[in-house]
Amino acid sequence: MEADLRFVHVLGAPLLVTTYAHLTARCVDWARAPRPISVAFSNTQIVTLMRHDPEFRRVMDTFDYLVSDSTPLTWCMNFAGAGLQDRVYGPAFMRYFLERAPAGSTHYLLGGSPECAERLRRRFTAANPGLRFVGSYHGRCDEQGQLDPREEATVLDELSRLSPDYLWICFGAPKQQRWTARYKPRLQRGVVLVVGFAFEANAGLKPDAPAWMQRAGLTWLYRMATEPRRLGPRYLKYNSLFLWYLLWDGLRGRAWGPWPTWATHARPG
Repeated sequence: MEADLRFVHVLGAPLLVTTYAHLTARCVDWARAPRPISVAFSNTQIVTLMRHDPEFRRVMDTFDYLVSDSTPLTWCMNFAGAGLQDRVYGPAFMRYFLERAPAGSTHYLLGGSPECAERLRRRFTAANPGLRFVGSYHGRCDEQGQLDPREEATVLDELSRLSPDYLWICFGAPKQQRWTARYKPRLQRGVVLVVGFAFEANAGLKPDAPAWMQRAGLTWLYRMATEPRRLGPRYLKYNSLFLWYLLWDGLRGRAWGPWPTWATHARPG
């Protein structure tokens, strides 16, 4: 099953070389595994945080697969020989997968609002009547990825009882990545898909970038313009750091390959 998987490292982050169709097929296979499989749709911010912050690198090391949902990040992968035609964008993958998921497959939505979850259920069961949305949770998740202590046991018991094939996570970065690292060991099975903005975009609650901006690698600019106070400082900081690390690591021949363990968190300066 895993023989056809290939990875390209960007700033030391191992990114799966994949397409919408290829990843869909893999997710169907992984749902049959006797253990949970975690997949993070990752942009330049996530890769930069992994390069910049040792604690966050340890969080991301718990994931089974990282997928580029960033056009600039995919350009970097192609520079290293990936040969991809497109990124695998989280919101688009959620649509692609749920419209094609096997009949009877079970799905749990973690994060977002009750209204968002209801819109997603209506949209995707209309497109694929065989889907089964078996549960959801819309409570608080703190910056360390921990659920509200008053609700944590109830949520984990429900996930254990329902044992969904697919667990979709939308808490925003980096909370959703930390949630997965914290709670994945307590899951029995299923594919954990960290998709963030995909909930609001597919529910029609937040606008997504026009297709031409996505092709041009400007999704971040559109989102920053629509939510400047929340996203502006984040994007300016991590996009700048990404370019700096790409230059710094590239000068030493490390931008496109895995980092040795001792050097994974080395910083310039």
